[in-house]
Amino acid sequence: MPEEQRSGLRERKKLDTRKALSDAALELMFERGLDNFVREDVAARAGVSLRTFSNYFASKYDALAYRVNYRIRRSAELLRGRPAEEPLWTAIAEALIEPLRDDGVPFGRPTDEQILEVRKLNATPEMQVALARNTVDDLVEAIAERTGTDPKADLYPRLAANVTVGALNAVLHRYVQTDASVAMSSALREVFADIAQGLPPPSDR
Repeated sequence: MPEEQRSGLRERKKLDTRKALSDAALELMFERGLDNFVREDVAARAGVSLRTFSNYFASKYDALAYRVNYRIRRSAELLRGRPAEEPLWTAIAEALIEPLRDDGVPFGRPTDEQILEVRKLNATPEMQVALARNTVDDLVEAIAERTGTDPKADLYPRLAANVTVGALNAVLHRYVQTDASVAMSSALREVFADIAQGLPPPSDR
């Protein structure tokens, strides 16, 4: 087997392991509650050793935060492949939607118990620290390529990337905080349509 192919298989295996550990952490949170499982439980659920877990994540919060990281990186990849004639904010919205769907995030309503656990998770200092480790650099680069700007010299691509992440977080926040029945995909398209119009106040729409 060529070295390039072996390297690709190794990277695929690492990605699969990260996702399996993240999935295991999420399953345990929903089954037992955030406070009732530890790293060893996550490793056992995923069928790996604690040492293997530690090679990928420092804590169960890092494992849970990985899902956000992965989706943003995947969205950046997808943005690069969107049609060139597509408006920027439309392209960004569509690039965000596909990873959410592929990653198994439900587009209906979560259960009341799941909502409570996600709220608790998002409120913990540990999760905030884990999320703070994430960067939007891949998204910045993708936006810079699409807009013909310099990701280091121009403010626009980083500003647009931060707006993108903020909009995504706002939609996810509403998803777990309210009883809204609007599908997440529709909510994202609506939000980015508003951004494309300069985010007018509701009374001006």
